[in-house]
Amino acid sequence: MTATDLVKRGLGFVVALVVILLLVGQLLGQPILLGYVATGSMEPTMDAGDGFVAVPSVVSGDVEEDDVVVFQARELHDGGLTTHRVVDETDDGYVTKGDANPFTDQDGGEPPVQEGQIVAEALQIRGTVVTIPHLGSAVMAIQGLAEQVYGTVAPIVGVTTTATSDGLGSMLVAVGVALLGFGTVFERLGPEHRETTRRRSRENVIAFWTALGLVLLVFVTFATAAMVVPSGTYEYGLVSTESPSDDPQVVAPGATAELTRTVDNAGYLPVVVVHEAESGGIATTPEWQTVGSRAGGETTVRLSAPEETGEYTRHLGEYRYLALFPPRVLVWLHGVHPLVAIAAVNGVIVGLSVALVLVIFGSGDIRFRTPGDHVALSTRLQRKLRKWLRD
Repeated sequence: MTATDLVKRGLGFVVALVVILLLVGQLLGQPILLGYVATGSMEPTMDAGDGFVAVPSVVSGDVEEDDVVVFQARELHDGGLTTHRVVDETDDGYVTKGDANPFTDQDGGEPPVQEGQIVAEALQIRGTVVTIPHLGSAVMAIQGLAEQVYGTVAPIVGVTTTATSDGLGSMLVAVGVALLGFGTVFERLGPEHRETTRRRSRENVIAFWTALGLVLLVFVTFATAAMVVPSGTYEYGLVSTESPSDDPQVVAPGATAELTRTVDNAGYLPVVVVHEAESGGIATTPEWQTVGSRAGGETTVRLSAPEETGEYTRHLGEYRYLALFPPRVLVWLHGVHPLVAIAAVNGVIVGLSVALVLVIFGSGDIRFRTPGDHVALSTRLQRKLRKWLRD
C-alpha cells in the first residue's frame, strides 16, 4: 500500500468519523465530541457555522466561570441546545451569556442553568476555544439538502409526514438499504472484473485478531449502550406557595415533597442504578439499588422547597451499570468517576469475550470452507462437536 493510499484511507476514515459523530449527536440530542453554533451569538469567539470540539460533561469535570458550555435551555431557542459562556455562578445556578450579546441569558428570561442541564463543554486551550471553521455550515447545508430531497421524494412514495429528524432518518436508512441491495446485485450480476494483481490474502479465511476484534466491538458496543442510553438527567418541577394543594409538587415554603420513582430494567442482565442529585433540594432513598433482569424497582425522591415562594426545578441524575461486579464495588467506582465504572464493566466483558472466542475457535485463523450440498449441516456440527471433545 502506497503512501497516497494511506492518506486517502486516513482522510476517508476522518470524514466518516465526523459524519458518524454528528449523526449520533443529533440522535441523542447532545454533541458527541463535535458540535457547532448556528448563530453569531458567540462572535468573535465562534462565528456562525463554526464547529468546535465538545467534551461531554461526564468527562469535563466541574464547570467554572469563563467555560463555554452546551446546555439544554428552557426558554432560549424554544428549549433547544445553546452554546454560551458561563459568566457567573450563584446559589440558584450558572449565569450564561453569548459573547456577542449585550445582556445575560438570565436577563432575557432564561432561568439560571443547573448542573443537570449542561451536556458538554467546548474544549479550550490556554483560554481559546478550539474551533473548526465552517463545519456547522457544511452540516446545515447537508441538512437543508436532505430536507429538500425529502420534500420532493416523500410525496412520490406516499409519505405524508414533514421532514422531521425521524422522517429524514427513516428516508436515509431506506436509501442506504436500497443502495446496499443495488451494490450487491451489481456485484453478482454485473460485468466480471479480471484481477491483474496477485493477492496475498487467503480466501474464506478470517484472521484470529480480526474475528476477536469484531466480537469485542459488538459486545462492548451493546454493553455500553445498555448502560449509557437509559441513563440521564431527570427534571422535577416544584412550586413553593402559601397555598399548597393536594399535588405533591405544590408545597408550602420550606416543606418537603416525596415522590415515588419507578426504575425499569428491560434488559436480560441485572443492573446497578445509582441516583445522584444534580441540583440542590433533591435527594433519594435509596441512593442506589440493584434491579433484576426484566424487572423494576422503586425509589423515593424527596424535593425540598426553599423558604421563598416561586417555581423551582430540581434535577436527578440516573446512572446504570451492568451488575458484573458486586453492587458496592460499582457504586465505589462510580464515586471515582462514572467512566471508571463503565470501563471496569467493559473490561470484564472484554475478558469474557476473549475467553469465549478462544474456547470456540481457538487462537488460529478461522477458515470457512464450502463443503458442498452433499455434507449435511447436522453432520458438520457432529464433526465439530467430536473435535471439541477430543481436544
